[in-house]
Amino acid sequence: MNLTLSVDEQIVERARTTAAAMGISLNQAVRNYLGELAGQSSPEADIAELEYLSRVARGDRRGWRFDREQLHERA
Repeated sequence: MNLTLSVDEQIVERARTTAAAMGISLNQAVRNYLGELAGQSSPEADIAELEYLSRVARGDRRGWRFDREQLHERA
């Protein structure tokens, strides 16, 4: 089925850039999103999202370090 949408050009360009960073086309991104809205999920879409989030995550803990003793403290 074909779908026609009215979307601001700047939004389309930003979305296209984001989709490209995920390794998919804007059309595929829209199909994935509509599938999610409809309650469907594809493994390919989940993998693409995980890869995208892995690329954009900075992992900045702002100096926080894991403290095993603090983990076991009881309030």
